Amino acid sequence: MKNQIEKYAELAENSCRIDSDLYTRYEVKRGLRDIDGRGVLVGLTNIGEVHAYIVDEGEMVPAPGRLLYRGIDVNDIVDGFLSDKRFGFEETAYILLFGQLPDEAELKAFTELLGSYRSLPDEFVRDMILKNPGKDMMNVMARGVLALYSFDDQADDISVPNVLKQSLMLISRFPLLAVYGYQAFSHYHGKGSLIIHSPRPELGIAENILHMLRTDSSYTELEATLLDLALVLHAEHGGGNNSTFVNHVVTSSGTDTYSAVAASLGSLKGPRHGGANIKVVQMFDDIMKHVKNWEDDEEIENYLMRILNKEAFDRSGLIYGIGHAVYSLSDPRVEIFKRYVEILAREQGKMLEYGLYKKVEVLAPKVIGQIRRMYKGVSANVDFYSGFVYRMLKLPEELFTPLFAIARIVGWSAHRIEEIVSRGKIIRPAYKSISGRRSYIRMQDRGASQ
Repeated sequence: MKNQIEKYAELAENSCRIDSDLYTRYEVKRGLRDIDGRGVLVGLTNIGEVHAYIVDEGEMVPAPGRLLYRGIDVNDIVDGFLSDKRFGFEETAYILLFGQLPDEAELKAFTELLGSYRSLPDEFVRDMILKNPGKDMMNVMARGVLALYSFDDQADDISVPNVLKQSLMLISRFPLLAVYGYQAFSHYHGKGSLIIHSPRPELGIAENILHMLRTDSSYTELEATLLDLALVLHAEHGGGNNSTFVNHVVTSSGTDTYSAVAASLGSLKGPRHGGANIKVVQMFDDIMKHVKNWEDDEEIENYLMRILNKEAFDRSGLIYGIGHAVYSLSDPRVEIFKRYVEILAREQGKMLEYGLYKKVEVLAPKVIGQIRRMYKGVSANVDFYSGFVYRMLKLPEELFTPLFAIARIVGWSAHRIEEIVSRGKIIRPAYKSISGRRSYIRMQDRGASQ
């Protein structure tokens, strides 16, 4: 059977191979991107803006990265709630969903509404999660989302009020699907104790994650603040990121909310998208194992060169966490995150490790530029530090990507509503066939090599 599958796999692979020169000949925008990194314009949005360059006399000029939620710089949003000494994810969700800054009463009412939805149907945890423990939490979440379809009497109603209600319920329930899924995995596959904490309605999403995840439900204010900040910075990134674009594509077909969100979860799971933060920490484990002097720039550069040359780590040739489809000079989320990463690293005695991260952040673009043709600059992206933060927060690696999903469900929801309201055509890009014409040959006339 194995040899037969391998034979079929070789046939399938050979039949799908396309000469890379043909993409240039037919001017195909691979990945829906120009060679300089600009995305092919396929839609309009009011929700998020990723700004990475200015156009001067028709030419792209790289600029420091900026991220705007509904036109408001995310730096200003973060500075606003942190200066008030409060958490910001719920306010960020309000801004992204409704396009307005809530006043105190509006934010309180919205937060209470989310809290009222923070539960799963009766017996759902037992029957859908504990009885069917999975090994990958993104798949567990996708399965849970699709299962919730069966508990919704208006699951296929795609009117805006109903989709908004479904979205708010999913935003509130995502932490439960992720944490309870991990608890089941830890117990049944890792032989850990099984302790299930019910969420507390008076707590926000970041605090509830820590409360439900930890055996004693304890956490520090700094830990909750950093997790809340991570959620804010991951909540939205424009309509062109892979998982959000998937949501637009699936929504444009007229399907239900649960199907659209499950599709986005499948996209975010990929190591080129949401799964990159796991790859970053695994890569640093490898670097720390093989680089003896973490303060020696030359030794670090040499090992990074080995990674790029597919001689070290996972031999993919990628330095994970460095480079972004849009940003070139800087990722604004990194600049915000780093202010607080250092505080946590100092508190936990991780300054040597943090120093290594900072060195790789500086050295990696230099090494990449030495051996690869660059059409735009590269810099650290948000995945570069997020996994390090999650490790310091003692969060299990299995939840790194689900935490991204817990945040990004807000952006997906806003974009789904926008796609429904805009009532555009079903999204269907063009593909050119290059197979050429062939004749059908009758069975008795086919040679052994056919």
